[in-house]
Amino acid sequence: MSCSNSIYDSFCEGNVEIKPMDEEGKNTSGADLSSCLTSTYFIDSENSAVKDFAQTQAGSGSDLEQGVRLYYAVRDSIWYDPYGIGRKPEDYRASLCLNQKTGFCITKAALLAACARAVGIPSRVGYGDVRNHLATPKLLELLQTDEFVFHGYTELFLDGTWVKATPAFNITLCERFGVLPLEFNGRDDSLFHPYDSSGRRHMEYIRERGSFVDVPFDLIMCTFNEYYPVAMENGFGSAEDDFLNEVGSKK
Repeated sequence: MSCSNSIYDSFCEGNVEIKPMDEEGKNTSGADLSSCLTSTYFIDSENSAVKDFAQTQAGSGSDLEQGVRLYYAVRDSIWYDPYGIGRKPEDYRASLCLNQKTGFCITKAALLAACARAVGIPSRVGYGDVRNHLATPKLLELLQTDEFVFHGYTELFLDGTWVKATPAFNITLCERFGVLPLEFNGRDDSLFHPYDSSGRRHMEYIRERGSFVDVPFDLIMCTFNEYYPVAMENGFGSAEDDFLNEVGSKK
């Protein structure tokens, strides 16, 4: 399908096509691991607020220790809001997620990646499509599907290997939803549990989208237009939407 859409008109000048990376940290354009330390339009690790937050939260110690601290800082200090999905490039910048103190999986993953780069830890962003068995009725009605495409996570290069970390759901939301909070030790992948704390199906990964050195905005918008045409046309949220209260009403 064509990616031509007015949504892209304000896309940052000079941004190049972003291609998936392989397991060794190289993408099809030949970039090496150093590209995963570079500040980009979306993963804007040189932003002063991002740098200050990252350095304060990371503290001292090894890359692994700092990466773990950054994971929990982003997971719990930035509240998850699926109704805050934007349709403009600037909505997906890590610095905006930090400034607003709210985000969803894609923007929180970008923020964690930016924080990691700010303290010298190579990072990239990865995506997969999931089937969300515990989405609220209002969210399912809005999306008209239980498939959540381009679910975002962060990949950190720690102790010589790439490790996946998913900072999307803050601990307060997990408690309200009855979902076990995802922990991260810097050595093992941290991805959504298949079941919640009561044994109900939670997240089911159904396809991979790859890893990227920057947020693939155009590709994400094309895919959102395909899967969520109504939400993309009308917007994902409104002033009265409060996901935390909506989750609480389910219990």
